[in-house]
Amino acid sequence: MRILSIVGARPQFVKLAPIAAEMTAAGHDHIIVHTGQHYDANMSDVFFADLRIPTPDVHLGVGSGSHGVQTGTMLAALDGVIAEHRPDWVLVYGDTNSTVAGALAAVKLHVPLAHLEAGLRSFNRRMPEEHNRVLTDHAADLCLAPTEVAMTHLAHEGLADRSVLVGDVMTDVCLRVARATAGLRPPLPAGVDAEGAYLVSTIHRAENTDDPRRLAAIISGLAGLPLPVVIMAHPRLVARVGEFGLSLDTGSLHSTTPMSYPDMIASIAGAAGVVTDSGGLQKEAFLVRTPCTTVRTETEWTETVDLGWNVLATDLSALPALVTRSRPAETAATPYGDGHAATRVVEVLLGRPA
Repeated sequence: MRILSIVGARPQFVKLAPIAAEMTAAGHDHIIVHTGQHYDANMSDVFFADLRIPTPDVHLGVGSGSHGVQTGTMLAALDGVIAEHRPDWVLVYGDTNSTVAGALAAVKLHVPLAHLEAGLRSFNRRMPEEHNRVLTDHAADLCLAPTEVAMTHLAHEGLADRSVLVGDVMTDVCLRVARATAGLRPPLPAGVDAEGAYLVSTIHRAENTDDPRRLAAIISGLAGLPLPVVIMAHPRLVARVGEFGLSLDTGSLHSTTPMSYPDMIASIAGAAGVVTDSGGLQKEAFLVRTPCTTVRTETEWTETVDLGWNVLATDLSALPALVTRSRPAETAATPYGDGHAATRVVEVLLGRPA
């Protein structure tokens, strides 16, 4: 069996890691295509090295651009790649421009398409990620869902017959890395004691970064929190902060470049809390049982909210109260699977007629 994986952004590299390992262990042919959507070394190369992912077979080097330009450039390049390698399945991951470009390229060439992390919904059509995931699910021949909630969404959209619950492959990686880094001192910026109480934050979504007044309010809210805040600065955030004349090193804020995945997991595992707008970090915080506050009006990972480990900060003035809330009740719930999702993904692909 030959699988062609298309990835391009940090969360996809994390999801790719266990799939690549499982494909190798099972002796299947696995072609990795990196679109170059995330091209900064701290957002790309470091993940391949730290998670022991094979070097991509193809690197498109697309780089930054508007959604339309970036997606169109990927789509144009992927036609030739898919035609050359003639895979049994094209596998796309998550909800980025790389995902929807890979999906469109596959279906136009009549190559079977599988979508990993299918069925997630924020129900916010202003989010480009929502467009990407919905379009990809409806184009896919096989929807690989991470949760029961995702399966319900797919069924409501008439996709039940092509949907399979496999669990969340990011859980596979997070749990393994959390065990490997348990007790290690994370590399925090100067002024933050890894043995003391601190918070970890990431802010990168366009709805939070592209409006100067909203971004200023978020930074002010973070800077006024009662604990040191380690903010891992995404390239988009750095660019907007410079453009708007803001600072990421003010008040409680201590900025650092994006960390390697093991260092990031060690950092959030040791933190008193996480403040983010990242989908992946909400889930990772839950998996290592660190309370999370999400600077969004909705979340795809509703299980984290239902279990009390995540709250939505729809009112930025309430940020201090939300971040310092009491620790939720401990739970043994495993809504994201048992850490063996990648094995099930490969089994399903092998057993499903292409």
